[in-house]
Amino acid sequence: MPSTRVWFLISLTFLLISVLQSPAQLNGLTLVHDVINPTSQPQFDCRAPSPLPPPDLPPPREQWGGKYEFLLSCIGYCVGLGNVWRFPYLCYRNGGGVFLIPYFIMLFFTGVPLFLMELSLGQYGAAGPITVWKCCPLLKGIGIGMLCVSTLVCLYYNIIIAWTFYYLGMSFQSPLPWSCDAIANIGLCGNGSSLNGTNSSKLSPTEIFWNEKVLGVVNSKGLQDPGPVRWQLAICLLVAWFIIFLCMLKGIRSSGKVIQCVIYLLPQVVYVTATFPYIVLIVLIIRGATLEGSLQGVAFYLTPNWEHLANAQVWNDAASQIFYSLGIGVGGLLSMASYNKFDNNVIRDTLVITIGNCATSFFSGFAIFSILGHMAWRKNVPVGEVADTGPGLAFVAYPEALALLPGSVFWSILFFLMLFMLGVDTLFGNMEGITTAVLDEFPQLRSNMKNKSIFLALLCFGFYLLGLLLITDGGIYWFTLIDSFSTSFGLIIITLFMCIGISFFYGVNQFCQDIVDMICLCPPWCTKVLLYFKACWVFCTPFLLLFILTYIFIEMYNTPLHYGSYLYPRWGTALGVCMGAACCLQIPIWAMVAIGKESGTLRDRFKKAIRPLNSWRMNNVNNGQRMVPEMVEAPFTVNLTEADFHAQVWERGQSEA
Repeated sequence: MPSTRVWFLISLTFLLISVLQSPAQLNGLTLVHDVINPTSQPQFDCRAPSPLPPPDLPPPREQWGGKYEFLLSCIGYCVGLGNVWRFPYLCYRNGGGVFLIPYFIMLFFTGVPLFLMELSLGQYGAAGPITVWKCCPLLKGIGIGMLCVSTLVCLYYNIIIAWTFYYLGMSFQSPLPWSCDAIANIGLCGNGSSLNGTNSSKLSPTEIFWNEKVLGVVNSKGLQDPGPVRWQLAICLLVAWFIIFLCMLKGIRSSGKVIQCVIYLLPQVVYVTATFPYIVLIVLIIRGATLEGSLQGVAFYLTPNWEHLANAQVWNDAASQIFYSLGIGVGGLLSMASYNKFDNNVIRDTLVITIGNCATSFFSGFAIFSILGHMAWRKNVPVGEVADTGPGLAFVAYPEALALLPGSVFWSILFFLMLFMLGVDTLFGNMEGITTAVLDEFPQLRSNMKNKSIFLALLCFGFYLLGLLLITDGGIYWFTLIDSFSTSFGLIIITLFMCIGISFFYGVNQFCQDIVDMICLCPPWCTKVLLYFKACWVFCTPFLLLFILTYIFIEMYNTPLHYGSYLYPRWGTALGVCMGAACCLQIPIWAMVAIGKESGTLRDRFKKAIRPLNSWRMNNVNNGQRMVPEMVEAPFTVNLTEADFHAQVWERGQSEA
């Protein structure tokens, strides 16, 4: 027994000596020191670090597989139904080619700068529309407002996809049910020829099919009389939301690859939806050029009417088209950019996507106006009287044009398949803005696939239930109401505050420096282009937005809302104003919340509320790895808890260092 005690004491002595002489570990850094000499100072040896992240870091975010995947997805998001029917209608309603002048002015002084601002914010912060405002907590309401706008847009946008599904299914009939060759339309078309000047006032088969078979609007008296749900459209809407659910479940890499969502089990699918619309447009241009009277439509498209340039409505339509087609201010761009690598060249992407998007609108005009010119020649009416407003251009004029083409069934299937792909990619981007914002606020949903699936299923099903109102007999009245006010003054106010907040609260110089930091090897042209964007963010863009906003309020008071011959009641217009106000009122509400959380005088609270949070630059992604903040220096004898690494005082000191 004594020998056992001796060996135990000897072993304990050697153990203590080895522990005292070995270097200690603190915060993943090796401390080289002599603990016996109290005057010795610990030295850090960074040659053997242990880069273990804190245990409470959120799960890593998804990333795009490559820069071309992001580019194609953004092109698929931006190039949508607005390029196909909205741009041509606004163009010939506002004087033909003269509309291109304010259109491109708004593009270069509002569209492109705001597009770059959203992409840069999302990529630098690696966060969604709400969380990204850690850069300026006072403006968190901008992210909430984007979420509200995106919710309203998603609510009615999928209705267009449901209409497209219905027309796509009807296109498999021969002859087409809205053509003069159909038996039910013989009485409308007489001998099967096109309408002439004596009966041009009558409704065409396409208009009857749209109003009676699709919408059922003839059975409704207005907003107060929605009527029953049309079960055919309800099935189409359910299928549309199911496809969106599969896209969202697959993740960001399904954007731009809608066929991959439909054929869910196939891993290798080409990027169909990003290139297919251009193929269809080229085919339609070639076919349209061979039709009689097509040159009249192209001449109407390119001939300017200079009198319209002095009309403020032209500038308002140009700004609304830029916002609508580029998807600015709804959070989709910001969310998709948050999955980029930190060193992605956002300036290059901005120029490629915005110019490509607007070139698509201009390019599609030739396909559309050549067909409209042929329709005008067949009907013996001016080109300006052929197309209808809003969705009527895509679902009245286009089907009528397609019915006049040889092989109309094939062309109709091809066209509505293109509309479906355009709509799904755009809606996916808007839905991504909503889901990214929620997943950033509740990161546990991102790591648990079961919870994420349940959340996405409930979200899509909730949108489906709300959308049933829009597919009733009077649903088109509610559709027009939401479409008119969801992207009106509320969206412009949100983008205006975003521009002012980044330029003057966060600091335009700091924001430009952040962009340079992301572009590691910034070429000289990028630095020169940033000077142009800086001038736009500080002066040009806010001025133009204020001008458009002022005109919208004046027009809203003087011009009543109507759909066809139906004039909206005052309570309907007031409801639409409340929709837009609910979006932009999030900015002052959450600003007051941010100021209320601070301490001191009102001026001190305001200064603290516009100061970036300490975690603003800790969510960046660099070369695919999460950046972990440096650890503090302290004697090895201090026991640091987890709170010490996240305390505000320590993080302020670390940022100053």
